[in-house]
Amino acid sequence: MNGARGEDRVILVHGWPGLASDHDAVRGALQPATVIVPDLRGFGAAFDGDLPLAEATADAHARRLLEALEALESDGAGGRTVIAGYDIGSRIAQAALRLDPSRFDGAVLTPGYPGIGDRAAAPALAPVFWYQHFHREPIAAQLIDGNPDAVARYLDHLWSAWSGPAAPTAHPHREHLIEAYSRPGAFAASIQWYLANRGYAGDPPTIETPTLMLWPTDDPLFPIEWADRLSDHFTDIALRPVDGSGHFVPLEAPSAFVDAIRSLLAR
Repeated sequence: MNGARGEDRVILVHGWPGLASDHDAVRGALQPATVIVPDLRGFGAAFDGDLPLAEATADAHARRLLEALEALESDGAGGRTVIAGYDIGSRIAQAALRLDPSRFDGAVLTPGYPGIGDRAAAPALAPVFWYQHFHREPIAAQLIDGNPDAVARYLDHLWSAWSGPAAPTAHPHREHLIEAYSRPGAFAASIQWYLANRGYAGDPPTIETPTLMLWPTDDPLFPIEWADRLSDHFTDIALRPVDGSGHFVPLEAPSAFVDAIRSLLAR
């Protein structure tokens, strides 16, 4: 975990397949705030051995994040605290907001959220969400884990399939990403997420923290029509479409992330 000192605090949570470097362009634009970019345990650079299922849940990741934030706050930093995440990072951020809402003054999220319900499991969407089922089968790790060529082909495919029309043809940190996920055991540890966090349905406590939901208009995983239940799960929510962006919002449209975070810090 790395950060730069300042009065306000911003926590940026990366996605899958991702690294803390997903937020490089966002992080650099937010100083002088204290910007915290956790290396999520079991993902890429933070792989340190087998990840038990109990440690792969959104709540487990959120508790580790809250512990790190508590240590920072013990240093006496003041100001506002905003958490921002995309992909699984959004779900981890939501877990943190439910576990300890008093710590946060605002949140910037991307889909998904519980209002999606079981719509992602519709048979018609199997060509989109096939990867989640694949990741829950042992064959996924057997075919890909520890094989740099297989990791490269798979992650390249996901970047191409999920990014928007204006995105670079390759992931901006491709070599670093492939190296991190190619270590024996690293890919297998990362996909424990999909065993520990199944689907999007559920009725968790409503999030009351002021929240901006950045919804990319060209994300093939999450059509913007699925934003229809935001008010059922957030009491203070604003929807901001991100035109032209695919799934990887902080990499494809970092200015949208920065503007949203700054607007919450300025409240």
